Amino acid sequence: MSTKRDPSQMDFFAEPVFPTRDAVEQIDLDRFRARLKREMARAIREAPFDRPTIAARMAHYLGLPSISKATIDAYTAESKQGHDISLPRFKAFVRATGALWLWDVIVSEDGLLLLQGDEARLAEIARLQQERKEIEGQLKALRSKPVTIRRSR
Repeated sequence: MSTKRDPSQMDFFAEPVFPTRDAVEQIDLDRFRARLKREMARAIREAPFDRPTIAARMAHYLGLPSISKATIDAYTAESKQGHDISLPRFKAFVRATGALWLWDVIVSEDGLLLLQGDEARLAEIARLQQERKEIEGQLKALRSKPVTIRRSR
């Protein structure tokens, strides 16, 4: 039996590329911290560099002489709760690993979605199409009433 899907058939169970999200009511700091550390560890596993190279790349982006591999290990160890990464260092980590998707992890619980490059243009196209539809509706309503022209002679 083939597991390939016929491209002409729709897959109703596929996840959307741009999911709609709602913000969580309250931040569960422990859950967020653990998730971020797990995702950062995943970024390291998927990166084309080892931990010492990632640390060196981070130091370069931050203009520091060095960052140790132990620091990287502390940022990704769920057991080390006192070692949260700062925003500037997180930004350097994302660049050092090439894992831009980590930004989406950060904003997802706020009901936000990360768009990259031309994806933002798609959102703008959709916004303008929606606006055009609203204007067309207003024009239709205006056209539905006859216009009485009064001319004085």
